[in-house]
Amino acid sequence: MPIIKILPHADYCPQGAEIRASAGTSICEALLENHIAIEHACDMSCACTTCHVIVRAGLGSLNPAEEEEEDLLDRAWGLEPNSRLSCQAILAQQDVTVEIPKYSINHAKENH
Repeated sequence: MPIIKILPHADYCPQGAEIRASAGTSICEALLENHIAIEHACDMSCACTTCHVIVRAGLGSLNPAEEEEEDLLDRAWGLEPNSRLSCQAILAQQDVTVEIPKYSINHAKENH
């Protein structure tokens, strides 16, 4: 079972966190299941960028981004070459390290 290391984020996990998740689970699902309330305004349907994360380690172990995700990422705040939508990034067997950007395109949190 891979480990997701979440780097510290002032709102979501100030101390950072390490969680375990089953292969085949999206990063977004794993965070939510472990009480890290990352925004996901479109209910994980790949229609927004509020669940944007930057994969700092283990990017190659995730499923490849599809064109729809890549098009949406162009609108994400703080986009980097290793950015993914956490609702579309599916875990394999390797550990990953992610950073949740400081801001999203949402002006108000959805409180899902």
